[in-house]
Amino acid sequence: MTVKQKNNSLKSSQPEVKTASAKLRNCPTSPRKMRLVVDQIRGVDVNRALILLKHSSKEASLRLEKLLLSAISNWQVKYADDSSEIMIKEIFVDSARMLKRMQPAPQGRAHRIRKRSNHVTLIVGLKQN
Repeated sequence: MTVKQKNNSLKSSQPEVKTASAKLRNCPTSPRKMRLVVDQIRGVDVNRALILLKHSSKEASLRLEKLLLSAISNWQVKYADDSSEIMIKEIFVDSARMLKRMQPAPQGRAHRIRKRSNHVTLIVGLKQN
């Protein structure tokens, strides 16, 4: 029986892509409301994104600002680099668990209320020139 060895030449030829990520799990905001704020900062420089989030009136911006600061901190710990050329490479919102509640309705009925929550994943990396 012969054992084939993997070809590791592909790994060594590609340059390492520097990225750091942070995740926000089970955030009690609907994904639709969160995506409104996320779309504003996607692909933007980190410093500009912090300013946009700081001055936004949406509640979701407070949570995203904290998440972005966490991703920047992860970058600095991982690469020991205080580079100002980092930008938001990827950011996406997925729906999370849904709390199902009942709302009383006329004539003895009840309507279902779905309280949605979401997961946000943020990946920061260097600008490509």
